[in-house]
Amino acid sequence: MSNTQNQILDEIKPISAAEISDFQNNGHILIRDILDKETVDHFREVIGEAAEKHNEEKRKLEDRDTYGKAFLQIMNLWRVDEEVKRFVMAKRFAKIAAGLLGVEKVRLYHDQALFKEAGGGPTPWHQDQNYWPLDTTNTITMWMPLVDIPNSEMGMLTFASGSHKDNNVSDIIISDESEKTFSEYVKERKFKISQPEYMNAGDATFHYGYTIHNAPGNSSDKLRAVMTIIYYADGAKVTEPKHRWQENDRQQWLMGKEAGSLADSEINPVL
Repeated sequence: MSNTQNQILDEIKPISAAEISDFQNNGHILIRDILDKETVDHFREVIGEAAEKHNEEKRKLEDRDTYGKAFLQIMNLWRVDEEVKRFVMAKRFAKIAAGLLGVEKVRLYHDQALFKEAGGGPTPWHQDQNYWPLDTTNTITMWMPLVDIPNSEMGMLTFASGSHKDNNVSDIIISDESEKTFSEYVKERKFKISQPEYMNAGDATFHYGYTIHNAPGNSSDKLRAVMTIIYYADGAKVTEPKHRWQENDRQQWLMGKEAGSLADSEINPVL
């Protein structure tokens, strides 16, 4: 990795008051050109190699359930690859996340490579924060494609604008059931459906943990390689898990910290 790329990751990219307002009202925003082509090309290769090395999904696409068909999902690559760690720890990304949330500091929850294969199925409507035993709504995910997504046919992230204001709508985790439940809820509440027309590698969307979202299947013949990073406001506390998925998250991403304690384990650094 060149010094220039290192510098870009730590350089602050200013965001405007209008962007902050749009994000807080809609629950999501697209910010373009966060990384230049040379830097994103470098990390596409690095993250792709790390994801391939640590991917544990060996079943054929047709043998998987809805969740398995939606994407290959490899988490916390920063802990097993030093170069991926540079990407995940980037001050540039974290500063945007903190600015959009309107907080001084954010901590890392975990990273997640989401690779939707050619022919991969749709990602059902869901809320991310159903999984997270945290006592704050100041949570945010950066979703950055490492390849150009020219249109919705490659699995573009799609949002129900304003849906984050309802906080936790249902404890149903991502599944056929969440598709049905949230789809009905989105129609009933008449949320505007928003989707970028296109995204270039190095652009990114940011969305609140409670923003309802989905993605169509990937009907192209190319891999939709996306890297995500989840952040939450520093000072958040761990809550009592409401179901086994939250207990799993408490153990895995918060190092088993007790309910009521600060969510500040060694794998949740301030960025």
